[in-house]
Amino acid sequence: MDWNDLKYFLAVARTGSLTRTSADLGVSQSTVGRRIAEFEESIGMVLFQRHQTGYFLTDEGREMLGHAERVEDSILALERGAAGLDKTPAGTVRLATSENLATDLIIPALPAFRDRYPGICLEIITSTVTAELGRREADIALRVVRPTRGNLTVRRVGHMTYSVYGSRDYIERHPPIAGEPLGGRHFIAWDDGHAFMPAAAWLAREYPGCKIALVTSSLPAQIAAVRAGLGLAVIPDFLTVREDFIRVIPPDQMFSAEVWLVTHADLVASARVRAVGDFLTEEVMRANPELSGRQAPAPTPGAR
Repeated sequence: MDWNDLKYFLAVARTGSLTRTSADLGVSQSTVGRRIAEFEESIGMVLFQRHQTGYFLTDEGREMLGHAERVEDSILALERGAAGLDKTPAGTVRLATSENLATDLIIPALPAFRDRYPGICLEIITSTVTAELGRREADIALRVVRPTRGNLTVRRVGHMTYSVYGSRDYIERHPPIAGEPLGGRHFIAWDDGHAFMPAAAWLAREYPGCKIALVTSSLPAQIAAVRAGLGLAVIPDFLTVREDFIRVIPPDQMFSAEVWLVTHADLVASARVRAVGDFLTEEVMRANPELSGRQAPAPTPGAR
C-alpha cells in the first residue's frame, strides 16, 4: 500500500468528484483517477461506485474512510507537534479569514510584517466557508464566529459593528420616508448560498419584504454596488471610513460580532504561528479603533 494514496482517497471521498479533487490537490483528473484505481487494486476492494454525477463510496469505502481518517488525524497531530517545536519565526503560516479583513486590514499591514519577519511566508485563505484548523487547512484564523469544538485556543481580539449604508448620491435621489428607513429604496442582498451570513439573516428577519436591486456572493461586490448607487447594503462600519457613504440604520439598531483569533492548541508554541497571531492582534486589530473598541470618528453624518 502506498500511504500517499490515502490523501487521494480522502479527497475524493469528501468531494465526490475527480474534478474538484484535482483542483484541490493541483494535479490532473487522470492522476487522481489512476491513484484511486491503484489504491483499490492494492487493497483488493472497490471503494467507489463511478457515476456520471460523481464518485460515491461503497460499503467497503465507508468502512475504509473511518480507518483512513484515523490515520490522517495521527499524521496531522504529528505535523502539528513538530511545527509547535520550532523556535525560530520562519516558514509558511496559513491564515484563514474573510476577504474584507484580508484586503482592507491584513494585506495593507504586511510590509511592516515582512520587515519584522522576513523568514515567514504568509498564505491567506479567504472564503465564507470555515477552514478546518484540525485538518491543517489553516494554522491560524481570524473569525467573527467563535468555534465551539476542536482542540483550539481562542482569543477575543476585536469587535465588529455593522450598519446599513447607501451612497450620498443614492440617498439624495431617494430621500427618507419618516419611520421607514428602507421605504422607497432598494437593497443589495446576499444570495441564497450565503443565507447563513449574519447580514443576510438580519435582512430576512427585519425586512423580509424589501425590494432587492442586486444579489451577490461577496461583500466587496456589495460595497462596489453601494458605491455605484444601486441601493443600500449591510456593511461593517470599519470598511466605510474612507467611503462617501450615508448611514441609514445605525449599529445600535443592528447586530455586532466579536472578532476571534483561533489557533490549534498544538501550534500555540510555534514561533512562526505566534508571530503571526501577535502581529494580527497588536498591529492590525488594535491599530483600527473601529475594531479595537476605542472611539472612532463618525464615518458619515447621522442616520438618514
